[in-house]
Amino acid sequence: MGSSSRNLYVGIGEGQSTSRPPLFDGTNYSYWKERMRIYIRSTNFQLWLVIKNGEQIPMKKVGETTVPKTEDEFDAEDIKKVENYAKAINMLYYAVNPNDYRKISCCTTAKEMWDKLEVTYEGTDQVREAKIDFLTQEYEMFRMKEGEKIDNMFDRFSKIINDLHALKKTYANKDLKKGIALKATKETMEEASSDDDNEFGLVIKKFHKFMKKEFERKGRKHDGPPKCYGCGEIGHI
Repeated sequence: MGSSSRNLYVGIGEGQSTSRPPLFDGTNYSYWKERMRIYIRSTNFQLWLVIKNGEQIPMKKVGETTVPKTEDEFDAEDIKKVENYAKAINMLYYAVNPNDYRKISCCTTAKEMWDKLEVTYEGTDQVREAKIDFLTQEYEMFRMKEGEKIDNMFDRFSKIINDLHALKKTYANKDLKKGIALKATKETMEEASSDDDNEFGLVIKKFHKFMKKEFERKGRKHDGPPKCYGCGEIGHI
């Protein structure tokens, strides 16, 4: 495994349990954030909605005024909601290291905790936009380096895509230019052996499969089918 691949998994242990949330050790936040999001959604989707949308305090009508209920006044539905609020907070506590626990322990809701971690490790909206601009430029200018191994190239490109996805950068048709430059330099390709050609072809297929899954996952959010990275035509990738 190349150095770029090793860097991608800094702080991530092997053989993690599926019965407890992934632990964030203070490094590689983008990777942890996506794994945590998927873990919560797959474990209890209602908890993800609590983290995403925040809490709703159980209320009651007193005359013409709406006021919060006391705990003794909670009905079964209220109790279920409040239990989910506590479960979401507990799940995030389980998933962070002591330093980050101290950062979020003053928060009163799971949404506040999640947002606090986002601002801490991704920055404010202005900082996030600057990161997106930088990564988008890397994406558009991507080239295979002279003498670079195919696997290392793919690892580099995958990291750019994953970092953009973590920053909520989507790929609408208008954002797709003529295509990504997933190719070696002319000199490298001319000198490539038959085995190298086969390896490169396999990586291209792997890349296309990866991007197809990305579009299928996000397709409902955008109008129209995706465009091909190579020819720009609609209907295939």
